[in-house]
Amino acid sequence: MEKKEIKFSENVLELIQKMKGHYPAGKQKSALLPVLHLAQAEFDGWLSPEVMDYVASLLDIQPIEVYEVASFYSMYNLKPVGKCLLEVCRTSSCWLRGANEIVAHLENKLGIKEGETTPDGLFTLKTVECLGSCGTAPMLMCGAQFHENLTSEKVDELIAKLKAENTRKTYLDQVEVNQY
Repeated sequence: MEKKEIKFSENVLELIQKMKGHYPAGKQKSALLPVLHLAQAEFDGWLSPEVMDYVASLLDIQPIEVYEVASFYSMYNLKPVGKCLLEVCRTSSCWLRGANEIVAHLENKLGIKEGETTPDGLFTLKTVECLGSCGTAPMLMCGAQFHENLTSEKVDELIAKLKAENTRKTYLDQVEVNQY
């Protein structure tokens, strides 16, 4: 099996240099969170050890510094995920308003359990802590898009839409690259 080269596109490399320039010399580690988002978006939605090593080399930091950050935050995936990572909020407001039923519905609809990926590689189901949309609970996030006030019917519509689009969703879907 041919190993995929781990290298950012020229546009992303340019963006990373710009990000690093926002911080004083020797403080380039401050760009780590957004660089990890870029890495996850560019390398199939997850951060392999090789990708994290590459990020460390670009920021001139130790690989363990990248591993510590990537393993701490739930927004970074350390194993392969589907093109559409469905992150269902499970904290108080969402739980009280039916998040558990939404998770059960998704598990039934997709034929997977929380933490699993569909055989076609399209969907991964994940439960997460508060996504900050308590007033519109229950909710889930797919890429950068919030889906709120969920019902089984809304979930079915979302799944159908995502299947038809069949594209990877990332946290960067709604980010203006020029903002950096």
